[in-house]
Amino acid sequence: MDLRLLTYFVAVAEELHFGRAAARLHIAQPSLSIQIRKLEHSLNAPLFVRTSRHVELTAVGELLLDGSKRLLSEAERLAWQIQDAGRHGSHRPLVVGFQANAAAELTPKILNAFHDLHPDIEVDMRSHDFTDPSVGLADGSVDVAFLRPPVLVQDWLGIETLFIEPRVLVVSATSPLADVAEISVEQVLDQPFIARKSPDAWRTFWLAADSRHGTPVQLGAEVSTVDECFEAILAERGMAFSQASTQRFYDRPGLAFIPVTDIPPTILTIAWRTDVDSPVVGDFVETAKAVASLSPIPNSWIPNQPSEVQVPPAKTDTWPEVSRLRRVQ
Repeated sequence: MDLRLLTYFVAVAEELHFGRAAARLHIAQPSLSIQIRKLEHSLNAPLFVRTSRHVELTAVGELLLDGSKRLLSEAERLAWQIQDAGRHGSHRPLVVGFQANAAAELTPKILNAFHDLHPDIEVDMRSHDFTDPSVGLADGSVDVAFLRPPVLVQDWLGIETLFIEPRVLVVSATSPLADVAEISVEQVLDQPFIARKSPDAWRTFWLAADSRHGTPVQLGAEVSTVDECFEAILAERGMAFSQASTQRFYDRPGLAFIPVTDIPPTILTIAWRTDVDSPVVGDFVETAKAVASLSPIPNSWIPNQPSEVQVPPAKTDTWPEVSRLRRVQ
């Protein structure tokens, strides 16, 4: 059975939406539909019930989903074992996924500490745009990633919080709001916003949809990267929420960054696949955790113990308690 087709099937089965699955897989939606039809034809059984309003799995589809996840995990585990076996001769690089400013000021410190531990292993930092909040972990294109929830809860996802930081509102310096000391979501409900081209859970989080009390978002533009977002803001097409550390890495003339008083913060985590047994990945994760505990970034919260912060899964409204976190100025 074609593993590629099973990968496509699992994406649609998990998203229950062909458009979102196609975005997650970075392929065109018509092509994805054709591949699913091809798989159904080869199995001589329908896998999905499709209507104009929704997509749902058939009984056969449910059975295939369970088996496909196990098969794909085993195939990936085998590939890793083979790659690790050849590492001594080829020194396969460790691929680290990230978005935007990665782990902010921690990034070079983590990389330097890991190099001290494994000087013979090259680290390949791989940037991802907003369309993939899993930062390459879902399709196995990276080994470990700096990831910002919310993300879909997966059996294979391991995740540890490195720090938590506030979100800020980014506006054009010509906006009447540019000079205010702080702002609430209620004050900008009638303003156009820049949306991220990403799965719904991530998109709505960065639009602060849960803090709008039912007021729909006015969209001014949709973007795939931080640079595209800021260019849209500079063109006065809207405003956007971002992590506070963005200002230290992307500040440029024409932008203003305003603290927001009434939305949950954003979590920066180190994440990896638990279904892949790699000591090197484990060492990178432990290095990141150690560096984060010893070298906090400005204006952030640090978990006193890893178990005290629960990463919010997508499709829930649960957020971490911050009363037991240590704030760093």
